[in-house]
Amino acid sequence: MEFGFTTAAYVVAAVLFILSLGGLSGQESAKRAVWYGIVGMALAVLATLIGPGSGLWLLSVLLIACGGAIGVYIAQRVQMTEMPQLVAAMHSLVGLAAVFVGFNAHFELGRVLAMSDEARHALEGFAAVLAHKTAVEQSILRVELFLGIFIGAVTFTGSVIAFGKLAGKVTSKAEKLPGGHMLNAGAAALSLICLIWYFNTGGFFPLFVMTLAALFIGYHLIMGIGGADMPVVVSMLNSYSGWAAAAIGFSLGNDLLIVTGALVGSSGAILSYIMCKAMNRSFVSVILGGFGNAAGPAQAIEGEQIAIDADGVAAALNDADSIIIIPGYGMAVAQAQNAVSELTRKLRAAGKTVRFAIHPVAGRLPGHMNVLLAEAKVPYDIVLEMDEINEDFPATDVAIVIGSNDIVNPAAQEDPNSPIAGMPVLECWKAKQVFVSKRGQGTGYSGIENPLFYKENTRMFYGDAKASLDSLLPKID
Repeated sequence: MEFGFTTAAYVVAAVLFILSLGGLSGQESAKRAVWYGIVGMALAVLATLIGPGSGLWLLSVLLIACGGAIGVYIAQRVQMTEMPQLVAAMHSLVGLAAVFVGFNAHFELGRVLAMSDEARHALEGFAAVLAHKTAVEQSILRVELFLGIFIGAVTFTGSVIAFGKLAGKVTSKAEKLPGGHMLNAGAAALSLICLIWYFNTGGFFPLFVMTLAALFIGYHLIMGIGGADMPVVVSMLNSYSGWAAAAIGFSLGNDLLIVTGALVGSSGAILSYIMCKAMNRSFVSVILGGFGNAAGPAQAIEGEQIAIDADGVAAALNDADSIIIIPGYGMAVAQAQNAVSELTRKLRAAGKTVRFAIHPVAGRLPGHMNVLLAEAKVPYDIVLEMDEINEDFPATDVAIVIGSNDIVNPAAQEDPNSPIAGMPVLECWKAKQVFVSKRGQGTGYSGIENPLFYKENTRMFYGDAKASLDSLLPKID
């Protein structure tokens, strides 16, 4: 009875997870999709608590309550600008959980094998499952938990470094230790040797050595990726966490964990591939942490940055018929999305055509700008992707860049030595006038110089984005 209920509940939860994932593809259905996921997870937890092998309910409920309380506390305090690093931190917890579950499965297998046949018959839960495994099945289990620990360890340290880069606590530049890729290859080879060693002996030491090697791989891979490519890294680590969960699902014999991990792993991999295409990057080089460095000295930039005040920007907007707004992470930091929404409302009320251009890797998280604009009640139909709007810049009177750098950097097309060479960008410099809302003259998060700021049709609207837009709003007719 318990087994049947748990199986049925897992099937329903898996369907809800699939519906949730599918609903997240559209802004209109995203809220409903989130509720599908919440209900599916609640059902999965309930089925696990009352299913076969369940026990220690008081401890389980206490841990769930503590985790839920921490989650509510974080959700109430975290700012939208901190969502990318929060996602990276959550990925690290998934990886760490996979490591701990893998270690526990290893120790439990050793305990069961040391028992007499009579004692094994009295076992319950996961231990009983292990007791009924044949020698071949035990060997397969060792491979499964080995892979789960390996992927989990890579995910853990990789996510911690990604969190540090996104939060500004670790340098955003691509840095490798002397030896570069050879160190990663050596650690991977050591892990493979440990797999053979562990498969044949079942001892803990090769598992421990592999864990250290995997922790190093995760650290060194993400340290070798530049800040401009962090949105892809977040997506890639999301995929890693999914595969770690799936591998541990095989170890535990948990069908729902396998399905959920596969959904997360495959969707994260697909998203990473799509983003790599959008950035003209090699998917393999992303996995190996091999991009983010310049091929040579960057081209010298000539000219100077010319500033403009709110009156000048307002005059140009009042005269313009077509306007394209390009939001970036600077808009999120300044929490200027509501001011942008109000500016859009006033310009559209004046009969002007206003649209938003969204680059696939704008911000530091896939879909970051879309979420901010939806939060500020910007109409969905005027928010367009790069491929939909890039050809319209030459016919646009004014392009407004708010806190963006790399996604509007012409060096991607003009400088083969640029770290972002070949990356498709929003060609806003082709508009008649370009206004860049920027806090100062620095190079920004990725540290890459932007020739856009020095072009003849570009004017720099310096200052905090929200304060600048607030000063601009009263001047729009």
